[in-house]
Amino acid sequence: MDKQTQRIKAQGLALGFHKIGIAAIAPVDTENLERLNRWLDKGFQADMAWMASPKRQDIRRCLPEVKSVIAVALNYYTDHQHSADPAIAKISRYGWGRDYHRVLTKRLKAFCHWLSIEFPADQHRFYVDTGPVQDKIWAERAGLGWQAKNSNVITREYGSWVFLGEILTTLELTPDKPHTNHCGTCTRCLDACPTGAIAKPYVVDANRCIAYHTIENRAEDLPETIKPHLQNWVAGCDICQDVCPWNQRFAKETDIPDFQPYPKNLAPKLTELAEITDEEWGDRLIGSALRRIKPSMWRRNAKANLEAQQKTSPRDGEG
Repeated sequence: MDKQTQRIKAQGLALGFHKIGIAAIAPVDTENLERLNRWLDKGFQADMAWMASPKRQDIRRCLPEVKSVIAVALNYYTDHQHSADPAIAKISRYGWGRDYHRVLTKRLKAFCHWLSIEFPADQHRFYVDTGPVQDKIWAERAGLGWQAKNSNVITREYGSWVFLGEILTTLELTPDKPHTNHCGTCTRCLDACPTGAIAKPYVVDANRCIAYHTIENRAEDLPETIKPHLQNWVAGCDICQDVCPWNQRFAKETDIPDFQPYPKNLAPKLTELAEITDEEWGDRLIGSALRRIKPSMWRRNAKANLEAQQKTSPRDGEG
């Protein structure tokens, strides 16, 4: 590794990133492109039209002179557990604390500022899950971790409880080796998914994914094929991550206070969320990534869970 790359990695760690790696810009990866297009052709993106952006298929469309991608990761795991109480709603860990876009952006912005001072002749542009960049692909190529059978990136140090970001730069840096896959023959994530959203290893069908329907689906009602399987999830779903052996063995508490859960996100009542007002939503979710889920969607998701429970509970005089 050259000294320039060493300096840049050291700066990234000094800014608080837990992992940092470098990926070189090679000719267009036809294998990945074909895999992405097959996924799109099957309609597995559901209503997420942005997944078909041409920029996603060639990173040079984001920065024409890009030579390297600096991939970073932040561990967000906290040692709180989801309630098994049927009256309590479940919110995905990613949304428990402060909006990760804000946390990552602050660090990446500082990183880019430093790069601009140190290397003023070059261009540097950062992304935090907000642009047409395949975060998981670049994280794998930069050696941060590998893309698992549930499509999440797993790191050896933190499991899959990591947020990803990247800086595109015109600097030509020493690349890391792409991470090897360590899922082996394990199929726990496929077996645990209640809706069969993992169509096959490494392929997720958003049309059957609880996380997609609770966060991205803007329809007034959830599909009847999804409702019976919600299992109290109202914002995302962690099932496939919770059962992953890498997460069970290697998850560790984050050192970032912003990722500690807001109290109201740990054990909200389904009945409370089913009646949440627009004003309550605004006050409750200040600085939260969960604001992507609009008030009507919170009500819809909570009511769908309550409806499913009513259908499966013993009737009067039975059981």
